[in-house]
Amino acid sequence: MIKGIKDYLNDFVEFFRKHVSREHPDYALYVLIFFAFVVFILGTNFFVELTEQVQGETIDSFDNRVTDYVTSFRTPGLNGFFQFVTDLGDVYAYLVATTLAAMFFFFKLKNKKFIFQLLGVLILSALANIALKRAFDRARPTIEHLVVVETLSYPSGHAMSAMAFYGFLIYLVFKIKMYQWLRIFLALLFAALIFAIGLSRIYLGVHFPSDVLGGFIAGLIWVAFCVVLFNIIDLLRQRRIRYSSVKEEEENLEE
Repeated sequence: MIKGIKDYLNDFVEFFRKHVSREHPDYALYVLIFFAFVVFILGTNFFVELTEQVQGETIDSFDNRVTDYVTSFRTPGLNGFFQFVTDLGDVYAYLVATTLAAMFFFFKLKNKKFIFQLLGVLILSALANIALKRAFDRARPTIEHLVVVETLSYPSGHAMSAMAFYGFLIYLVFKIKMYQWLRIFLALLFAALIFAIGLSRIYLGVHFPSDVLGGFIAGLIWVAFCVVLFNIIDLLRQRRIRYSSVKEEEENLEE
């Protein structure tokens, strides 16, 4: 598998060297697509490796050790805190967060594209998680659950959605013009939310650590895929605009 990854990356790097230069008008887009593609390939391979260990039950020792350690900190106060944190990964919290983000994109940035992209990332990642859960059919941990759960365990839907939603927001933060201190603050805030939501699922006893790790990786794969897709669309649109501009200039010269 490692050899396969190297072959993919070597082919892509070779293509990049032959067809892209720093003077190319789409150089920045090509670089972004390249790195997102690398994340997608690596993430996919890590997810496959993790899934094989989950299905082969070779990761049980790791799950038990981490779960015992995290749940050893249970107190009434922390129980309430992590129940609140896990609620931040529920559908109603995402409705609020998406609405606030959409208002900012529409009224402040005058950009409807980001709204549709964010919605697409969130909705499709949730649907993908449902399909993955049914495909792997892993039961929940048997320890005491501090919240009610009804679905299957692997990969964690909360972890996957958090990584997909807030991970894509981190990507957008670095695309939008803003103060550097604000960019760093928002990126760290969203990263902390991703980690906290995943940790809450272990603390509350409703997921194995490998479920959360699988959710994080699957969410990251989805973010990388969407970044590649959206930037290829932008690349094609910019090329079409340049082509139309050149064609219009040629027609004007002919007249």
